[in-house]
Amino acid sequence: MATIQKYAYLYDATRCIDCRACMIACSVENNVPQNDTYIWPTGGHIIGEYPDLQRASLPYHCMHCLAPDCVSACPVGAWTKREDGPVLYDEKKCIGCRYCMNACPFSVPHFDWDKGIFGGALMHKCTMCVQRLEVGQEPACVQTCPTGALKWGYREALIAEAHARIDAHPGRYIDHVYGELENGGTSYLIISHVPFTELGLPEIGSIPVANLSEDAMRMILPVAVGVGAVLSGVTIGVDVSKKRQQRLAKDEAAQASPAGGKQ
Repeated sequence: MATIQKYAYLYDATRCIDCRACMIACSVENNVPQNDTYIWPTGGHIIGEYPDLQRASLPYHCMHCLAPDCVSACPVGAWTKREDGPVLYDEKKCIGCRYCMNACPFSVPHFDWDKGIFGGALMHKCTMCVQRLEVGQEPACVQTCPTGALKWGYREALIAEAHARIDAHPGRYIDHVYGELENGGTSYLIISHVPFTELGLPEIGSIPVANLSEDAMRMILPVAVGVGAVLSGVTIGVDVSKKRQQRLAKDEAAQASPAGGKQ
């Protein structure tokens, strides 16, 4: 069976001018207010001290993890991971528990407090413009970027291109492709001229948080069952001991009676 290639973004922070055209395109494409797009900026930051100044910005949206924590955490299957990349949300299944918000190490899913529990889609995030993928088009944010800061393609090819850019200009980039390994790998790949924390990205290991939590639960469950069994045994033992003591006390009282325990 052929391996399905995964779609991904490549973002080059050295090419971003913080014009926010991607946000406008997202708003129009997904029919959401401009202040509620699935992309939000982290920057326009000026870093350093004069005259050694650098500008850094990042359009922050869903990382579309290869092993998404939101999918693992959701108790009703409202989140799913497509084989070709996108992590998608089904509002019809969502119960508003917000476990996905707590599980995501990138703090991506956000809850619509205005809609409340019965007002439609409760969680919002980037969908990778899946409706455009179905007709062979790239995401709206990529299509509208005027400087080529965002690029679209297959993940493995974009990783290779990211490393090629770093190798060709080692003085321009930090020698790391963010998202290649973070949280088990993501479909939003980032290269930068400033530390990734300056772009608002968390420092995170290569093992998905979901794996750690699921491994922990696999370890805890047998222990919990074992402890429960031991406590049940202790409780039964205590009950038996109490009953035995009560019976002995009753027998002693009967023997000590004037009738010698006879009625």
